Amino acid sequence: MAKQAEDRSSKATVGCGEQCCKVEALVSVDDRGQMVLPKEIRQKANIRGGDKLAITSLEKDGKVCCILLTKAEELADMVRATLGPVAKEILDDQ
Repeated sequence: MAKQAEDRSSKATVGCGEQCCKVEALVSVDDRGQMVLPKEIRQKANIRGGDKLAITSLEKDGKVCCILLTKAEELADMVRATLGPVAKEILDDQ
């Protein structure tokens, strides 16, 4: 069963091809709203117990259509890389 899901997921790419986005796994949400990230995904993403994940949602027509999980440290790096040059420019102008 796991092999079949793996075979299907490797073919289900979105947008920019294999390098960008693909369906890695399907998870269920229990009655308490909890879900388990599969071990293979945790290993590939180097996610360990206690790690913080940022949840980003994308909306289309007023409804959430996508939910993204990003390691908090990676998100902080992305924010610094994006806003750092802008902040420097603002501070240099003062």
